[in-house]
This record gives sequence, structure tokens and C-alpha cells, in this order.
Amino acid sequence: MAIAAHLGSHDRFEKAVADCAETRAKQNVCSHGAWSTQSIPDGSSRRPDRIPRTRVLWPTSLASSLARTFSPAADEARPSPAGLSGSAAVVKERDAESERISGGGAVSVPFKGKVNVDIRDSVEDWTPFAPPQAPEGAPNVIYIVLDDVGFSAMSCYGGPIKTPNIDKIAGDGLRYTQWHTTALCSPTRSCLLTGRNHTRNSMACITEASSGFANASGTIPPENGMLSEILGERGWNTYMVGKWHLCPTVEMNLASTRRNWPTGRGFERWYGFLGAETSQWYPELTYDNHPVDQPRTPEEGYHFGVDITDKAIEFIMDAKAVAPQKPFFLYYAPGACHAPHHAPREWIEKYRGQFDMGYEAIREETLERQKQMGIVPANTELPPMNPIGTSETRQGPEGQPFPALDVTRPWDSLSAEEKRLFGRMAEVYAGFLSHADDQIGRLLDYLEESGERENTLIMVVSDNGASGEGGPDGSVNEMLFMNGIPDDITANLAMLDDLGGPKTYNHYPNGWAMAFNTPFKMWKRYEFNGGTSDPCVISWPAGMKAKGEIRAQYHHAIDLVPTVLDALGVQAPDTIKGHTQSHFDGVSMRYSFDDQAAAGQRQTQFFSMLGSRGIWHDGWKAVTTHPTLAGWAHYNDDDWELYHVEVDRSELHNLAAEQPEKVREMVNIWYAEAGANQGFPLDDRSALEIFVAKRPQLSAPRDRYVYFPNHAEVPEAQAVVVRGRSFVIGALVDIPEPGAQGVLFAQGSRFGGHALYVKDNRLHYVNSFVGMFEQMVVATDELPTGTDLILSASFEKDDVDPPPVTAGILSLYYGETKVGEGRIKTQPGSYMIAGEGLSIGRDVGDQVTEDYPGERPFRFTGGTIKRVAVDVSGEPYIDLEREAQGMLMRE
Repeated sequence: MAIAAHLGSHDRFEKAVADCAETRAKQNVCSHGAWSTQSIPDGSSRRPDRIPRTRVLWPTSLASSLARTFSPAADEARPSPAGLSGSAAVVKERDAESERISGGGAVSVPFKGKVNVDIRDSVEDWTPFAPPQAPEGAPNVIYIVLDDVGFSAMSCYGGPIKTPNIDKIAGDGLRYTQWHTTALCSPTRSCLLTGRNHTRNSMACITEASSGFANASGTIPPENGMLSEILGERGWNTYMVGKWHLCPTVEMNLASTRRNWPTGRGFERWYGFLGAETSQWYPELTYDNHPVDQPRTPEEGYHFGVDITDKAIEFIMDAKAVAPQKPFFLYYAPGACHAPHHAPREWIEKYRGQFDMGYEAIREETLERQKQMGIVPANTELPPMNPIGTSETRQGPEGQPFPALDVTRPWDSLSAEEKRLFGRMAEVYAGFLSHADDQIGRLLDYLEESGERENTLIMVVSDNGASGEGGPDGSVNEMLFMNGIPDDITANLAMLDDLGGPKTYNHYPNGWAMAFNTPFKMWKRYEFNGGTSDPCVISWPAGMKAKGEIRAQYHHAIDLVPTVLDALGVQAPDTIKGHTQSHFDGVSMRYSFDDQAAAGQRQTQFFSMLGSRGIWHDGWKAVTTHPTLAGWAHYNDDDWELYHVEVDRSELHNLAAEQPEKVREMVNIWYAEAGANQGFPLDDRSALEIFVAKRPQLSAPRDRYVYFPNHAEVPEAQAVVVRGRSFVIGALVDIPEPGAQGVLFAQGSRFGGHALYVKDNRLHYVNSFVGMFEQMVVATDELPTGTDLILSASFEKDDVDPPPVTAGILSLYYGETKVGEGRIKTQPGSYMIAGEGLSIGRDVGDQVTEDYPGERPFRFTGGTIKRVAVDVSGEPYIDLEREAQGMLMRE
């Protein structure tokens, strides 16, 4: 219907243009403007070359048309949109009557002045050209979107981790105890910004796992406009800092369209990273529309959480210096607490020894606090640690194994060394969250000092439950798992004091996910409450009376946009940038702000994620035990469990056997909701199947890649792939005299990567094998001098030992002369889960080796790099299973 209506409007527009053209032709009106010509002395009638040869006259019919167009009476005759008045009515009128497409989708209103030939006889009207203005006294809005922070991690939800600043926000407002997400990152974030269910946003999964269907393309359709697009056209400044993760991988580079970047979806300024995760010490940073280097090093005090907080305050201050009355919308999305868990040492030390009792004991303590605080009903009980089975107790309908990643090891089954390691991993996570809370405190301090806090609507949420992607054992370096190499307890214990610092890329074991999701079962990815029931704190001192209260009404991430618009008195536009807008799925939560006993406004909520399915309806919930990413399929054979979650929040008492009719009713509702929300096809394929699926590519793989000095870092997903194959890296350089040094080529980081560089007047090649050890080859001869020199490293694969690790000889050359060789092996999987791409003439971010000469970023000096070519014409050996596991970790 919307498409047909749009086409109809287009047809009318085309007809109007045609009628106007016909009228002008009859009046001899030039298409370049509304004017006609008198006959000139020679008797011809043509457009004059010089103004003095003719006198411009307005055609009578056109003058009449202009008079009608600009008549104030014509505008007075138009009724204001129903239910609106004042500035809101003006905003609505702009949308309904005269929105036009022009780059950013600017909105214009009819010109009501008077136009004559002479400006002295004309009357100005600036209204159509003035920038939009928010109503006087309009509040600011801040979304604080945490990552992988479970229901019970924070102290204001009974958790063991101190979050005094989020507690302060809760003390000035409300905590919702039945607020839900989709169970995964990208899908939830799409809901938070559009008010539509994730499958309608084409976000059935993370963007890296997109498929060519309307429910899962990884591209939010323009008819599902974002809050930033709405508020930006109504006079709010719009800023985004931190994690985005709402555009396909193929668009996360400088050669791609920016349509799905924050600046393409209504944010005027942004600073952060595009993908799923990044190092907090060496992040992959983008500023507006281009990548940038971090401003400091970790040794100089750099941390991503501090950096984005600086930028958030800077963005607000920049605008307030010009227009102090103008409100803003800030989307603040720190990396905390997604892996890698990185935090300053002093914050980690605050929790030393506090998790030694283990995750089961932490669950019990947390539940008792939650009951005392009124977070959960007093009769709430804890589910078992492996609530849907283990590798020993379950298998798929065709004998498929139960996912080993989703099995939790009981604490009392661990060795003393394992307990020590696992406890430290929890301390690091806790320090990470407390440090993020401290940065939120800096933002709050700025709001207080600037007088903005009172009239700022703040919403603090997490995008899904705590993450179980660390598996049963966790890791100090997730690249090991990604490359098929098991973590070694002895090696990991040796890095105990480095956990959380730049030398680790760590994740805790999934037992802690259960603990930080207390009292729920399972975790992120699953549609049990452990994956979907998350913290939601809302505070607006100027707009709500409630302070420090709890709300138990059932709500979802799709409800935040309607809530904001309701609080601001802004009506959603019919069109954005020329696209007719679809309906919201969410409802406003504002009714509950000052009425604890208010009846909930939601009746039904649909859930679907990676094969896990659920439906909530009037206080009841049906949910499947289907494991995610297991490839089991056979959805009609799924076991549906039934819970009365209004009283059984932990989903412990399965009533399916007692009430089969209720189960059938709920399952039927699920199918109806799935159909209404583009919920099909369902996808529980294994990580391997998802990884090998074909997707659009910006540029097809080729045998030869050419790079140039100092261009922006090339993301690994778009860069040359050398793993598993023979390759040659050749740099064409000019070196006028001895003394050149620095990086020629670098790809990856200390956790896996390789580099070609010059040190001590000799060519060096280094390969960091998954961060476990460095393999270095150094030239025996000093560098030659001259122009058009070729310095190269050539790897000849001769073995796969053990599969899928490729081994062979790495040789160094000056021109055609071999100057060194050594035996190396190359890792089978990607260098990094996210970030750390390919650079020429420097090594930005986390360096491949500490052997580089000079200072960061170790630029090549004493010569000129003309270009670097990489030849990979040899056949690769790629372990697709490892690649797929890497994609899974990016969740």
C-alpha cells in the first residue's frame, strides 16, 4: 500500500510537471526561468544574448499561479494536523505537505512572501529556509547502551559489581525489571533506534551473518527511520559515540557507501567503531566518515571508554557554545562489557579475591539481594547451571552434537589453578564495568555543571544478556580459539597479571554469564530470560516525579523510541527523506513513569534468534529448548516449554505438560507474530554454514593487490588474504643513502600478524603466530641505496603440519638477490576478530612486534615507498570451520 501510494503521488507530480511544461511552451516561456521576451527591432522573437536587448515580462497565467502559491490565505485554509498545535503542528505540516528529497532530506514549507522583479518591491519570508528548531524548553535525550551486561551484574540490580553512577541515575528515576531485548547485539540496537522488531529491521542476526532475505540482510530499510533522523529534522543536535554494528561488513570501509553509517542515518557527528568489537587499548576508530588514529597510547593513559566520553562532552560543548538553548540526542555506546575485557589495572584490583567463591555461590548471593531489593518476586528460585542439556545428555534429531560452547563446568569440578584463573577473569570483567560506570559519571558531572541534567531524559540499557561465547574455559587470547588452538592452563596462568591489559584479548568462561544473568537461565543468543531480560534505567528529573522506584510492567527495546517521542511531544513523521514510514511495533512507557500500579500497555512480544524461539503473551511465555547455531533444524519437532513468567521469572516451572492447550495457543500466536514481523526463514545453521554463505562483495578476490604508503588502514575483511598459501610481498622504494628504517608493510597485531620492516640497515620479516611466539627472518646484508629498489619477502608453502597450519620457507630479497631465509608456519585463521587491518609505511594500533625501530607508529623514514604489491596466486588452504568460529566470537 505504501509503495502504491508513493507511486501515485509520483504520477501526480509527473502530470503537474507535464502540464506546466505545456503551458510554458504555449507562452514561449524559457525552461530556465519564468520569463518571456518582447520582439526586438529586427522582428525576431528569441532569447536575447544581452539583457539590454529585451525586457522581462511575467506571463499572466504564471503570475496568477505564483499569486495562488504564495497566498497566505491559501495556507490559512489548510487545517493543522489533528491533535497538534504550535511547533508540533508546524513540524507535522512540513512533513505532510512539502517534504522533498535533497541530500540530507531537508524539509521545506511554502514560501509566503511576495516576489516581484525588483527586490525593493518584494517581501521576504525566511520560514522555508530556516533550520528546524525544537520547541522551547525541549529536553535532551541520552541513550547509554551497554554491551553484554547481564540482568544482575550491576549493583542497582542486586549484582556484585559496583556501579555508583548508574545507581545514581536509578536513584533519580526508575528501574524496570521486565524489560527485554532480542538476545543479540545488532538486532537489539536496531530496535532501540527504530521502534520496530528486529526482523522487520532486516536484523535477524548480527550484520556479519546477514543473508539475502528481507528479515536478515543487515541493512535497516529506510522506511524504518531512526530516532536520530526524526529528532535531527526537528531541531535536536544528534551525536553518536562508541559501538555502531548496524551496517554490513562489506560497507565497513572507505570504498563503500556511507548509507548505513551513523552519519547516513541521521547522526550529525559520530566517533567510534563500526563493527562488533574492538580492543579498548588499540581501537579501530572512525571519526564521522573516515578512520583516524587514537590520540594517545595506553602508556600515555589511553582507553577507549575515556576517549569516547571526551568526545561526547566535546560534541555537546561545541554546539552549546553557539546555541546554548538547542537540545541534543546523544547515543553513548561504550565497548563495555563485550570481549575483549580491557580495563585499567587499578580498576581490576578493586575486585581482587571477590569472586573466589565461584559462579554458583555468586548466583545465590545475588538472588538474595534481588529479593530484598524487590527486583524479583520473593519466591524466585535458581535454575540449574546446564538447564537445556549437555553434550552427554542431548543430541540433535539426526544425531548432531549438542554445542560444546554452551556447556558450563561446575565450579567444584575445577582444579585449584582453574579456579584461580576463572576468578581473575571475573575480576577483570567487574573492573571493566566499574570503569565504564566511572566514565558515565564524568558525563553526568558535565551535565550537572552545565545545568543540563535536570531536563535530560537518560535511558541506560544493555543490548542483551551476559555473553556465553567464552565457552566452558574462557580465554586470555580469543585468537587461539579462532585458530583451532586450545588454551593452555599453564600458559594462561603465566599471564594472570596481564589479564585485562594490552597483552591479552580475553573473555571469561560461561559460568560467569549465568552468574551475571541471575536468576535466569542461559545467556546471550538464547530467548530464555538470560538472553533477553536486561537492565533498563530511566531518569528525567524535570519530567517524572518518581525517584528510586521499581517498575514491573513488561516492556521491550522497541518501546524506547515511542517513549522518547511521547516525552518530547514529537509526532513521528509520515515520511523521512522521501520514504513513507512504516508503523512502530513499540508502545510508550511514559504511562508508567509516575504510576507504579498502572496496567501494562503491552500484550504480546515476539522472539526469534538463531533457532531459539519464544513468545510472551499476557504474562505467559512459551520458549523452545532448540540450541542456537547447532544446525539441528526440524523446527516442527522443537520442544516448547511453558512458563507463567509474571510469577516465575526464572522460567523454572515448566507447565507445558499440565496445560497443552495453552502451549498450542502460544505456539499459534508465535507463528502469527512471525508472519507479521518477517520472521521467516528461520536460521539455526552452524557457524561454518553461515560463514561460507555467499554475500555481496565490493571487490572480488584477486591474485595481486597493490597498496600505497600512508593510506587508511585496510580492514582485514577487505584486505589480501595470505594465510594458508604461498605469497610474495614486494616494496618498491627509493633509498638515497644509508639510514632508512621503519615499517614497509604490516597486517594484524601482536595476537596474530606479520610485517616487513627495516631495522639496523637490514630488511626484517616477522610473523606473530597467534600471539604465541614470533618468527623472525633478518637479512644477512645491509640495504642497497638507489632508486626503484625492490625489497621483498617470499613465502613458499611446502607442508601442512599439523593441519590446518601451513609451513614453509620465508626468503628475503634485495631485487633478485636472496639475502636471508628461515622456516616459519602461518596461522590458519584470521589475525583479529575485529580491527587491526593492513597498513603501508607504518603500523597503527597494536603493533605486530616490539622489535620495530623508532616510535609509534614506526613510520618508514630515510627513503620513499612508492608502492607495495602482494602476490597470492598460490592456492590457499583455509580452515573454514575456524573462520566460522571467528565470526561467532564477533557476536
